[in-house]
Amino acid sequence: MYAKVIVDVPAKQTNRAFDYWIPEPMREWVAVGSRVGVPFGPRKLQGFVVDIRTQVDYDPAKVKPIAEVMDVYPPLTPDLVELARWISQTYLCHEITALQAMIPGALKAKYERHVKVAEHAADGRSAGTNVGGSGGQHLLLLPEQLDILRYVREKGTVEIGALLQKFAANGGLVKQLMLEGLLLEVQMIKDRMAAKKVLTVIPPDQPAQLLQRAEELPARSAKQKEVLRYLAEHPFPIKLSELLHELGTSAGTVKSLAEKGWLAIEEVEVFRDPYAQRSFRRTEPLALMPEQRHVFGRISEAVQDERHQVFLLHGVTGSGKTEVYLQSIQTCLDLGREAIVLVPEISLTPQMVERFKGRFGDQVAVLHSRLSHGERYDEWRKIMLKQVRVVIGARSAIFAPFTRIGLIIIDEEHESSYKQEESPKYHARDVAVARAVQHRAVVVLGSATPSLESMYGTMRQPSLTGTPSGAAGGNRLNDAAAAVSAAGLHPSVQADAPSNEAPLQPQGAAIELLTMHNRVEGRPLPRVHIIDMREELREGNRSMFSRSLYKAIEERLHKKEQTVLLLNRRGYSTFVMCRTCGYVAQCPHCDISLTFHQSSRAIRCHYCGYAEREVTVCPSCSSEHIRHFGTGTQRVEEELGKLFPGIRVIRMDVDTTTEKGSHEKWLTMFRNRQADVLLGTQMVAKGLDFPHVTLVGALAADTVLNLPDFRAAERTFQLLTQVAGRAGRHELPGEVFVQTYAPEHYSIVSASRHDYKSFINKEMTLRKLHEYPPFHRLILITLSHEQIPLLMRTAESLAARLKELAKSLAPLPVEILGPVASPIARIKDRYRFQCMIKYRGEASISGLVRQAAAAFEDMEKQHKLTISIDVDPQVLM
Repeated sequence: MYAKVIVDVPAKQTNRAFDYWIPEPMREWVAVGSRVGVPFGPRKLQGFVVDIRTQVDYDPAKVKPIAEVMDVYPPLTPDLVELARWISQTYLCHEITALQAMIPGALKAKYERHVKVAEHAADGRSAGTNVGGSGGQHLLLLPEQLDILRYVREKGTVEIGALLQKFAANGGLVKQLMLEGLLLEVQMIKDRMAAKKVLTVIPPDQPAQLLQRAEELPARSAKQKEVLRYLAEHPFPIKLSELLHELGTSAGTVKSLAEKGWLAIEEVEVFRDPYAQRSFRRTEPLALMPEQRHVFGRISEAVQDERHQVFLLHGVTGSGKTEVYLQSIQTCLDLGREAIVLVPEISLTPQMVERFKGRFGDQVAVLHSRLSHGERYDEWRKIMLKQVRVVIGARSAIFAPFTRIGLIIIDEEHESSYKQEESPKYHARDVAVARAVQHRAVVVLGSATPSLESMYGTMRQPSLTGTPSGAAGGNRLNDAAAAVSAAGLHPSVQADAPSNEAPLQPQGAAIELLTMHNRVEGRPLPRVHIIDMREELREGNRSMFSRSLYKAIEERLHKKEQTVLLLNRRGYSTFVMCRTCGYVAQCPHCDISLTFHQSSRAIRCHYCGYAEREVTVCPSCSSEHIRHFGTGTQRVEEELGKLFPGIRVIRMDVDTTTEKGSHEKWLTMFRNRQADVLLGTQMVAKGLDFPHVTLVGALAADTVLNLPDFRAAERTFQLLTQVAGRAGRHELPGEVFVQTYAPEHYSIVSASRHDYKSFINKEMTLRKLHEYPPFHRLILITLSHEQIPLLMRTAESLAARLKELAKSLAPLPVEILGPVASPIARIKDRYRFQCMIKYRGEASISGLVRQAAAAFEDMEKQHKLTISIDVDPQVLM
């Protein structure tokens, strides 16, 4: 038996499977998806088994054996291995990179240098002893060297760093033993984290024996008697620490009973549970409104039929989408299948976890970045061991190792955070559809403000030839990919894949649109006021609060109702400038201005983390007229305190939520009405549901509008609609104030009217006119280096190569734009240039890009040049 193994070396030459022989004792343990240790040149590396065969295409005698199997159960399922191949082809990354993205960080290989004693090294006893050396020579060893050899022999292998620490005074002698070949270096593959084990007391099978033995003990052994009697009454394994706490005794008491053989103390694996200290009140399904019933019926029908189907659920904020999700999941579980729920990281609030845990209890695993590495690893192990059947998590939870997926839900599907910004640069929405194809599962994309790509997918119906009716040319649809429309698998994959490794082939209907226009129980959407801040300035109001918003906050304080304020900028001020000469404090490592933070009296770069003390004198002209311009969340917090003495404000931004559990702490305080105002960045705009919030204020609604990004208007509309949806979700009516310097912009006007239709009509027209997604697709190639001349030459060569290769796709429209300097031209002392490829969906472009980039891989190694490829980019900065 032979295994095809992808090894842990992300390079062009190793981006293929290598053959290894499976030794007889390992055959029961090696499967597709297994992690194995394999010899690769002089090293031993981790690899993933992607196929098993009975023969190889060359001399079997030359095939090396697998050295070790690293897991009892393969960490990847066969469908995930297939999915990794698809991700590699679609997003132009190495296959090992895609495989590594699917496992928790705890399982990513850590390579350690160990030493062991060579077989020919005899066990010398004293100075002057001859010890067999290489080539039959005999070496005279010192007592210290003999001590080192004996220590290593007893241990089997010892990590080099640990050995040098143990024999700190004799580092030179260790090196000499290695040079003489008496100590051999071996590379060990370790996981970054192990399962947690705790000492556990195991009573005997017959508890009555414990009472009998308690009677045999002398009177002075009162504590031992107490332990035996307790275990007789509670004849179950118990953590040693819990037993000691319960009885107020010492570990020595229990250990002495174990030494007598009357009970056992063993290390037992336990799961780290991030919610162990929390209890969740069980909830029952709610009665559905007519719109909810219709949507639930369509989803549950597809789940019951085990029919792959993609739904786009467009429901206004507060329309009860979460209850539809919960009842759809219950249908899935009743059929013995599993469900994955993806939410944006910032929406994964304790409130959201509570709703799912309250409905499904211990059947839910939670995966997100605020868990510790150990907690995330153990939540993942629960999935592996089939102890849970529902996963709720951020982007990477789409790789949960389930084997019978029936339903995948992506809440707030428009969120850009579903796109990974490091390799592999996958979009979780597309990967979800790919997994659903494999499992004949249903995908539900939910949002109050669906992305244009997803909405466009509902407008396009596949024809017999695969070209959508009513559209001039393809986007992502062809006859193989009609099933998933704008959110589906990309046609370029089918065209580029080798015939022996066929990619996933989606089949089925196009995206079906489901709508919920009304809030639960007919509650009205909040009234939205647009405040023209130019007018406020003309009227002499230089405050960051308009007069209307000031009055509204004052009213809420008087009524003891709550307010949410959104400002999409953290810090105290957005930049620091000298009013005498115009000097602006810049990051020395990035082409970006530094942001002033009042609490630490420091100016910081939000890209590389550089920080320095507050500037009080201009470094350029020595003037003292240094001022802080722009407004950040810290400044708003300070201003609220001045305008409304005694006001209680909770600020939520990156600076206040870095500590573990901080999100939960702040939101619990706000829910318990321990604050009047919740002030924050994007994280306060989504997923929050507080009954006493009746006022929402967007302080600088046009922040995003000014970014050089074709999605700026869409993101502005989405953010304003989402934050407005936090108000008036229960009995009390809501009101929203949107402060802007661009009150006539169509995205702000449409958001104020809750008018998605008018916004999407206007935006679609502009996108089509300028040939942007969803009508065309984009690939962004970013090059970075420390030297501008080398960077410019390489960028121009790459662009020329792309243009040459693109000629083969004529007459399909493929446009190569650039190279030009990136909008942020330098980050972390590396200059950045970019090329943009704009093309229609039917063009087979990925093979062309892979071929062009491969020609520069040697330059990447020699000159430390970085070439990053982003298919369907969400961020162009």
